[in-house]
Amino acid sequence: MTGLRGGYTTGACAAAAAKAAAMVICGEPAPGAVEITLRDGSRVAFPVASCWSAGGAAEAAVQKDAGDDPDVTDGSRVVARVEFVAGEGVRFVAGTGVGVATKPGLSVAPGEPAINPGPREMIRAAVRDVTQRGVQVTVSIPGGQTLAARTFNPRLGIAGGLSILGTTGRVRPVSVPALCDALKCALDVAQACGVSAPVLVPGSIGERAARRHLQLRPEQVIQVSNQWGFMLDQAARCGFERLLVLGHPGKLAKLADGQWDTHSSHSHSAVPVVAALAATVLDTPRPESATVEGIFASLPDFARIRLADALAAAVRRAIVLRVATRADLAVVLVNMAGDILGTDGDWSVWR
Repeated sequence: MTGLRGGYTTGACAAAAAKAAAMVICGEPAPGAVEITLRDGSRVAFPVASCWSAGGAAEAAVQKDAGDDPDVTDGSRVVARVEFVAGEGVRFVAGTGVGVATKPGLSVAPGEPAINPGPREMIRAAVRDVTQRGVQVTVSIPGGQTLAARTFNPRLGIAGGLSILGTTGRVRPVSVPALCDALKCALDVAQACGVSAPVLVPGSIGERAARRHLQLRPEQVIQVSNQWGFMLDQAARCGFERLLVLGHPGKLAKLADGQWDTHSSHSHSAVPVVAALAATVLDTPRPESATVEGIFASLPDFARIRLADALAAAVRRAIVLRVATRADLAVVLVNMAGDILGTDGDWSVWR
């Protein structure tokens, strides 16, 4: 998209803060701004919000500006504490508000600070602009543990706070690519944890219903949001033995209609799809309702089940046609309360 202002990642901000702190610990005056090299080789100046000595260390803070991207960390302070250590390397420590990896499949090993390889490279280069001595860099984000609850981090196995991200150092709005990266990461984590039968759900309603009705491991349920085409393609490439798609028909009926990005701005309403199927399956006039939930609520029990089973079958057929997956595939539809409406395929393995 054009007309949107770009910004910088937490990784780039951490690198700038680390450079400022390294300058102070090496005896230079506290800088008002520092210049660092991003992953693409470009040089960018960052204002330094604060910089101070802290015993045998130095700390500096840079306020993140994510531009027009809806980033939960926009405006947060990224703090780096730098202190000299024995040896010649650059060590990384997770400070307050920065998480630690607890599961395999991420870009850092379990037990390591959730500072991805790209940001580590930028931080290392920024410090090496100042000193070649061995240093320990502790990265903190005040309030990061609270912010992390609004991200994918808890379900990816990042405990205690945010992850320090950024492939290039720049934030480019809109964030669909970032979402897809996080979704792919969730599949990688599930696979690395030995999950052979993941459950894909649109969002919180689907996840609550899945955990209510099924016996599942924490990393087994993955919220897809609206990126169904992307995630089904990725799941097929992962070669899972089984796959369950579970959610509200207001979202999943769009898949039966060939709409693989279910965001309202990129897809049509599911009401005509469900209403047309109801007229065919039930041999009655089209139900009069403005919502899919209303269509199902208006039907007697036997008709509701018949329609839901038929819709689940249509969704399952559409997915098989799209990805030609060899995995055993099942579809479960639930209403807004999380009650099961209908199913297609063998889903007994998840119960």
